[in-house]
Amino acid sequence: MKRLLDLQKKLVPDVLDVMSERYRILQSVHFLQPIGRRTLASNLGLTERVLRGEVTFLSNQGLIKMSTNGMSLTENGERLLEALEEIMKDVSGLNHLEKQLEKVLGISRVVIVPGDSDVQPWVKNEMGRACVSEMEERIKNDSIIAVTGGTTVAAVAEMMHPLKHLQANLLFVSARGGLGEQVENQSNTICAKMAEKVEGSYRMLHVPDQLSEESYSSLIEEPSIREVLSLIQSAAIIIHGIGDAKTMAKRRRSSEELLKKIDEENAVAEAFGYYFDQNGKIVHKVKTIGIRLENLYDNKTPIAVAGGRSKAKAIEAYFKEGPQSILVTDEGAAEEILNHNKLIN
Repeated sequence: MKRLLDLQKKLVPDVLDVMSERYRILQSVHFLQPIGRRTLASNLGLTERVLRGEVTFLSNQGLIKMSTNGMSLTENGERLLEALEEIMKDVSGLNHLEKQLEKVLGISRVVIVPGDSDVQPWVKNEMGRACVSEMEERIKNDSIIAVTGGTTVAAVAEMMHPLKHLQANLLFVSARGGLGEQVENQSNTICAKMAEKVEGSYRMLHVPDQLSEESYSSLIEEPSIREVLSLIQSAAIIIHGIGDAKTMAKRRRSSEELLKKIDEENAVAEAFGYYFDQNGKIVHKVKTIGIRLENLYDNKTPIAVAGGRSKAKAIEAYFKEGPQSILVTDEGAAEEILNHNKLIN
């Protein structure tokens, strides 16, 4: 295949550009369907005239169908998109980027999806789909899966689907309390949605995300809370995000004292209530009930899902001292990290 593509590039120099553009259109329709042409053109940064010609071609090939609601992929379109995934990653150089990023971060597995979720919101769905694929390869019957909150982990729940090779008995458990943010991005909501889509069961953690010392001491003794914490510690797979320190502190409505400390300590990353500086040193820990950093060791499979150029510093800082994890990210974050480390050719 590689040799064939190399020959095609010599005979038809723009073949890969055309192929990549049409793949990108199919991919966008897949995640946004049904979608109108004007909205799709805006998402892809194309003029409606250019997009009209490409859509006409793809429709004539039986890959896209039109309706009053907008465009969607046909079954043939869905199959072609799936078959092209690995080929396009190789052609686009994403496989090479993955190997470089694994080396920089010192982890064994990186999955990079095309695009930058900072400017293309649908890229979060692609990260979600990639995360589900990673889960599917590792999950077993009777597994316990712990999940945190956030918009990117919420995208994983959106892309969840029945896992056909499994019989049943999957248990999803909330790994964090609420952030006080939109309910659809809270761990409890995400946990329940994942369980529903795979016909599994779930257990929620009904506690605030930040607690006073007195509240923490009281709640930690509650039998129902202790039971959920035990399930979290037994989880085989942990799905979590990585946040920008300042952004997360503000979302938690943190005190001015904490915001000042984060500035003074140059914190750039947050995960599980821990704040990290650019060297991966923990500079602050929120008093919270739920998963702890130490829970990610001892035969666990943590899958971190985070992307966008704005998250590059946070991702790099977290993995300075963090556990061996699978990272699902996007091209924007990967290129920013590699540029920082001067490893992109």
